[in-house]
Amino acid sequence: MELRHLRYFVAVAEELHFGQAAQRLHMAQQPLSRQIRALETELQVQLFHRTKRTVRLTEVGQVFLIEARKILHQVEQAIRTAQQTSQGDIGQFAIGFTGPALNSVLPKIIRRFKERYPQVKLELERLQTPEQVEALMSGQIQIGLLHPPIDNNALVLETIHREGLVAVLPDSHRLAQTASQPISIRELADDSFILYPRHIGPVLYDRIINLCQRAGFSPKIVQEVSPQQTILGLVSAAVGVSLLHASAQVVAPAGVVIRDLLEPTPVLELAIAWHPETTNPVLSTFLAIVREVVSEQSHTY
Repeated sequence: MELRHLRYFVAVAEELHFGQAAQRLHMAQQPLSRQIRALETELQVQLFHRTKRTVRLTEVGQVFLIEARKILHQVEQAIRTAQQTSQGDIGQFAIGFTGPALNSVLPKIIRRFKERYPQVKLELERLQTPEQVEALMSGQIQIGLLHPPIDNNALVLETIHREGLVAVLPDSHRLAQTASQPISIRELADDSFILYPRHIGPVLYDRIINLCQRAGFSPKIVQEVSPQQTILGLVSAAVGVSLLHASAQVVAPAGVVIRDLLEPTPVLELAIAWHPETTNPVLSTFLAIVREVVSEQSHTY
C-alpha cells in the first residue's frame, strides 16, 4: 500500500462519489475505481458499499478513514518540518559568547532572532575565546561571538563590534571623586591592577601592558581573574583598579566608577566565528540577523 492509495480512499470517502473524487484528484474515474478495489483486496476488507446510485462507507471504512487521515496529516507535518528545518525556520542552534558580547550586541541579536524564528531552540553558553575555538572545531557550538585574533585558520571570522578601554575605579578612589572627565593612564601608575589572565586574550593583555609602559610604568597586578563580573566585584571592594572594555559600564555594580582615558587605547574587537563546513541550516538565518542588527547600530553612531 502506498500513500497515494490512502489519498484516493480519503477523496472517495469524503466525496462519496467516484466521479467527483476523480475530478478532485485530477484523474479518470475508472483508474480510481480500480485503485480502490485493489486497496480493498490488499486489506482484505470492504471499505465501501456500492450501488448504481450511491456510495457509502462500511463500518470498517469509517474506522479506516479516521486512521488514514491521521497518517496523511503526519506525513504532511513531516514534510513541513523537513522543509522548515532545511530553511533554518526550526531546529536547534548552539551559540558561544563572551561577556562583552552580552554587554553590547548579543541581547538585541537574540531578541530579534527569537521574534523571527520562535521555533528554533537557541542554546547559549558563556565561553572564553579559546574555549569557543575548541567548541566550534568540535561542533559543540555552531557560532561564536569571540575576540580576535585567534590562532586558527579553519574558522571564518567577521568583525561586528569594536570598543575601546576605560578605567574602572572603586568609588572611594581619588579620581572617582572628580566630575565625569577623562583621566590619564599615568594617574594610575601607583595603583594595584586587576586584569583578565593573559591566556584568555594574550594580544589584548599585552597591549594593555604596553599602554602602561608607554605611560612610564609597569602595572602592579595583584589579581588576574575572570569573568568580568568578578573583576568588577573586586574593584567595587577596592582591591584595585582595572582597564575593561567600554561596554562593561552597562553591568557595573554599585561602588564602581567608570572613567574614559585621555590616551588612545587598544581596541577590543568582537567577531562572529563559524566553521565553513557547518551544515546546520540555522546558521545562514542567524548570520542574516546579526548583520541586520550590526548594520542598524552602525547607522545610529
